[in-house]
Amino acid sequence: MVTASERTSGAGTLHQETGALTGAGAAELPWIEDTGKVAPQDARQLSKLFLDRLQMLEEGTHEFQYARNTLIEMNLSLVRFAAARFRNRAGDDTEDIIQVGTIGLIKAIDRFDLSRDVEFATFAVPYIVGEIKRFFRDTTWSVHVPRRLQELRVDLAKAKEQLSAELDRDPTVKELAARLDLPEEEVIEGLVAANGYSAGSLDSPSADTESSKEQRSYAELLGEADPGMETVENLHALAPLLQKLDDRERRIVQMRFGQEMTQSQIGAELGVSQMHVSRLLARIVQQLRVGMSVEA
Repeated sequence: MVTASERTSGAGTLHQETGALTGAGAAELPWIEDTGKVAPQDARQLSKLFLDRLQMLEEGTHEFQYARNTLIEMNLSLVRFAAARFRNRAGDDTEDIIQVGTIGLIKAIDRFDLSRDVEFATFAVPYIVGEIKRFFRDTTWSVHVPRRLQELRVDLAKAKEQLSAELDRDPTVKELAARLDLPEEEVIEGLVAANGYSAGSLDSPSADTESSKEQRSYAELLGEADPGMETVENLHALAPLLQKLDDRERRIVQMRFGQEMTQSQIGAELGVSQMHVSRLLARIVQQLRVGMSVEA
């Protein structure tokens, strides 16, 4: 946004160097104290004068800066007019939309040519709207989708609105495909991708319950991983590996992990030392772990 200090930075110099400007064959620009008080009709006439002078001034001078910044301020109403078209989509980003639209206005000022014999407002509005649309296209999707599907979403929204008015009901996929002359698969893909445009909060209440007192948030309704499932999966993977052990090894595994016997108790049962049982268990467990890794 142009500040008052930026716009007035060339004001004093402009009046002091009037003679130099006149000598260059150009009329002196009027000093506008408050651009917000300039009527739209007057702004249109003044814009022509400032645009004409802007093409004669050297870029980087105080006079050029004053003319350019005053043009921006006088035509901010065009930005607000264009931004109003997006008020339903802007939400809390209204100020951002104005800023983005102002960038489009500045581009229009820098690229406008009086020889085109077209009103500046007619020339500037497409630039402003284009910047705003680019802002929505690039920043407001909650989930990134290809540009093709972003553009398809806009076409689908227009077609759906038109068909709803004509049919007095929501159109089917087949009807949308016929209106847009697209395959039904592509229309379905576009409708699914449109869900990525905005995301709802997990803390928002679910609409599944009729009573507001019984409503719970979506986060409360989401399931979570059952820790027991991993145990079940491991047992299924372990079963064929246990079958590959010999009878003595399976008996050791059963006593240690099934009956939870100590190594000393297992050694006494088998008639071997506790140290030998430890080595046997280590070898068996390592063999099973390798088998589990291969299965995974």
